[in-house]
Amino acid sequence: MRILVIEDDKDLCWLICQSLKEAGYETDHCHTGTDGLFYARNQVYDAIILDRMLPEIDGLTVLEALRRHKIQTPVILATALNGLHDRINGLDAGADDYLPKPFAVEELMARIRAVTRRSGNLLISSDLTLFGLSLNPDSHQLNYDGTSLTLSKKESALLEYFMKNPNQTLPRSRILSYVWGSSSDVEEGNLDNYIYFLRRRLKSLHAPIRLTTVHGVGYRLESAGQS
Repeated sequence: MRILVIEDDKDLCWLICQSLKEAGYETDHCHTGTDGLFYARNQVYDAIILDRMLPEIDGLTVLEALRRHKIQTPVILATALNGLHDRINGLDAGADDYLPKPFAVEELMARIRAVTRRSGNLLISSDLTLFGLSLNPDSHQLNYDGTSLTLSKKESALLEYFMKNPNQTLPRSRILSYVWGSSSDVEEGNLDNYIYFLRRRLKSLHAPIRLTTVHGVGYRLESAGQS
């Protein structure tokens, strides 16, 4: 499960990210509203922890922009602004939860579990289905027409991203960021290798699905019947 932390207090941001990593989550983080909006619009996340008072673009404006763009990722507003009207404004803007600062990390974890459970994105029940193909990102089990196989962690993350964005051309940079992390210096050749591995996996299942190369851009997952 991947979580985006948008928090301008760098010490607090580091603490949150470390706690999330220790709990088994993958994280991206940034410190301004501008960067937060860019990350949230260009990556797929299971939840977003959003500070209300951010430089460049405030958190409430970021949240409203995400909802206008039909991005329904669960958002927890974490802020020192804890008046009644502040909470109402935050929830009305599209927040799924409102966490006053200071807060205990244990409470933040519980609220993450709650919002992802309500959104249907809890990891233990996050099976993805597309064109008859079924993937469990937790166990890395891939199933089609009664036949199953186990993917590697990277293969599973790669296919998960494609299945969450079917029929969309995904740029190489976005794929690399999602699978290997935004701060990774992995070479692009590794992506090509894993695309090759994944194509072989899909072929072995005789799944009616293909990974199409879009030259100069990236890749697209689509039905094998599409031209």
